[in-house]
Amino acid sequence: MALTLHKAVAVVVNSFEELSPTINKDLKSKLQKVYNVGPLVLESSNNVSLEVDSDESGCIEWLDKQNQKSVVYISFGTITTLLPNETLAIADALEAKKVPFIWSLKDNDVKVLPKVFLERAEEFGEIVSWAPQLEILAHSSICVHVSHGGWNSVLESISHGVPMICRPSFADQKLNSRLVESVWEIGLQIEGGSFTKSGTMSALDIFFNDDKGKVLRQNVVGLKARALAAVKPENGSSTQNFKALADLVKRHKLT
Repeated sequence: MALTLHKAVAVVVNSFEELSPTINKDLKSKLQKVYNVGPLVLESSNNVSLEVDSDESGCIEWLDKQNQKSVVYISFGTITTLLPNETLAIADALEAKKVPFIWSLKDNDVKVLPKVFLERAEEFGEIVSWAPQLEILAHSSICVHVSHGGWNSVLESISHGVPMICRPSFADQKLNSRLVESVWEIGLQIEGGSFTKSGTMSALDIFFNDDKGKVLRQNVVGLKARALAAVKPENGSSTQNFKALADLVKRHKLT
C-alpha cells in the first residue's frame, strides 16, 4: 500500500489539520491530495448519545456517583492483550492507590486476577467485559485514560479532553504514544514500556497529585478546542476538506 499510495487521486485521513502540521506537510509533499476530515468521532457525536439510554454496562450510572476528575478509565481495545504479570501489576496499583476505576477487561484476563482483589475492588471500581468508551470519556468524573495508544482511542481522548497513560504494543501505537507524550504533551508512556506496580502508581500520581498532571490536562483541553473548531459546520478545516473531497468525487463520477 505504501508503494502505491502516491498514485491515489486523494487520501482521506481521520485527523484534523491543526493536530500534526509537520506530518500534514510531509504527506502533502508526497501525495496528490490529502484530506483531513476528522475527528470522525465528533462528526458523529449527535448519534452516539442515542446509545447511552439503556446503559447495559452500568458504567454511566456508576460514574454519576463519582466525584469530578476522580476516575481512571482502563481499556486496551479489542485486540491488545497484556501479559498476566502486567494485568496483576495494574490491579496491585489500583488497590494500593484505592483510586476509583472502570476497567474494560476480557473474560480470559479477568481470570488472571485474584478472587480477593475482585471482591475488594467492588468497593471502589467496576470491571466490565465491554464499556461504552465514548460516553465514558465524555463523563465529567473521568480523570485519565489508560490505553494501548491506538489511533481511534487517542483521537477519542483528545476529542473529549482526557489525558492519557499509554502502553503501546505494535503497529502505529508506539508512534502515537510518542506523539502523546513528547509532541502534544497530553499524556505519558508507562515507565519502562510495560506495567509494574510501582510504575503504574507513579503514573497515576502524576494525574492525581502532581502539577504536571494539570499541565497535561490543560494541553489536551486545548487540543479538544482545536478539534471542535475543525468540525464546525461553517468554516472548520475538516468541514472544508470534506466539501472539497465531495466535489472531487463528484467530478470523477461525471468523467
